Amino acid sequence: MLTLHLLEQSRALRILWLLEILGADYTLQTYPRDPQTLLAPEALKRIHPLGKSPLLQDGSLTLAESGAITDYLIRSYGQGRLMPAEGTAQYWQYQRWLHYAEASLMPLLLLSLIFRKIETAPAPFFVKPISRKISAKVKASFIAPQTALHLSHIEQELSGKDWLMGELSGADIMMSYPLQAAESRFGLTGYPNLQAYLQRIAAHPAYRRAVAKAGEAVLRVD
Repeated sequence: MLTLHLLEQSRALRILWLLEILGADYTLQTYPRDPQTLLAPEALKRIHPLGKSPLLQDGSLTLAESGAITDYLIRSYGQGRLMPAEGTAQYWQYQRWLHYAEASLMPLLLLSLIFRKIETAPAPFFVKPISRKISAKVKASFIAPQTALHLSHIEQELSGKDWLMGELSGADIMMSYPLQAAESRFGLTGYPNLQAYLQRIAAHPAYRRAVAKAGEAVLRVD
């Protein structure tokens, strides 16, 4: 029996979406965020030492990391669905997207959130102008142009396609959360393919079932 440990309003929703697509027999355990810190509760550390979500249990196996979980579920339960044939050029492009989502795109979004927190955090009046200036410099010189570069790349990759690999695959499962986070953080004005892509994800029947069970993925943080 599969068990998914899901932190509310987190990237773990995409794993629930995948389970719904697969029609897998699973148990869902949801965890609320700490109301003060918004972090995962200590209870998750009883499942895995890092206390992060998502966590997947399948018999004696406990697996962390969205990319590893996505790959495992598709290989173990996909019956040939949701991934190109191994060894093909399409397969390696698919693998690239699986890793790109967390290795290249999400760090930019996390940096944006961190520097936003620096700008709004309480600080002595003589420190705040300095911290804001540093934050603005980093965002203008690195975060904003790099984010635009990546979003433009994905926009181009989606040209003429509904899904990143042509058909729905694990690549779309992995890319759903960072693009939803980008839309929440920056908006996606000027990226019509990305906007349409996220609309397709939101309208997907399995995704709607996942949201009905666990709520939306993206945590709204000012």
